[in-house]
Amino acid sequence: MISITVTALVFGVIFLAELPDKTALAGLVLGARYRASYVFAGVAAAFLLHVVLAVAAGSVLTLLPQQIVHALTGVLFLGGAAVLLLKKDEEDEEIRKPADQSFWKVAGTGFMLILVAEFGDLTQIMTANLAARYDDPLSVGLGAVLGLWAVAGLGIVGGKALMKKVPLRLITQIAAVLMLALGVWSLWEAIAG
Repeated sequence: MISITVTALVFGVIFLAELPDKTALAGLVLGARYRASYVFAGVAAAFLLHVVLAVAAGSVLTLLPQQIVHALTGVLFLGGAAVLLLKKDEEDEEIRKPADQSFWKVAGTGFMLILVAEFGDLTQIMTANLAARYDDPLSVGLGAVLGLWAVAGLGIVGGKALMKKVPLRLITQIAAVLMLALGVWSLWEAIAG
């Protein structure tokens, strides 16, 4: 059974953490050049693969004693918060244009771009942490996939408009505060447990 609470929490954390990421900007650039549905298909498939891998890794962590899992996820969340607060603004990277604009070329370009750029990324590590933290792979996986797909959709369709209304720095700070809170909570449970 899927927990709406866990799914919503994971969605929020992943959405906020991914929004200021370079892949949202890459989706914006690809969406401006190519058919949005083709770009989204490739990007969505890559994010789905990343979430499956992250949830599998997090599920393995649940085999450890709970105190160790809470301590490990707490430290990783605090590290994620530090990365968000300390990272410098990333500039647009050049994205090569496929020779033709067929579905497979455009979707393949989006898939490969996200597959490479997101491997071991903060949101993938956070998804693994959340899977270990909540021991609910379906809810965590659903929340993470929906959060990543929402950011991809926003980036592809209208990321520039959102960034004009909400400062990127504010989004990054909100994501960092959420991760900081999750980290402190996990460490408290490790100590109290």
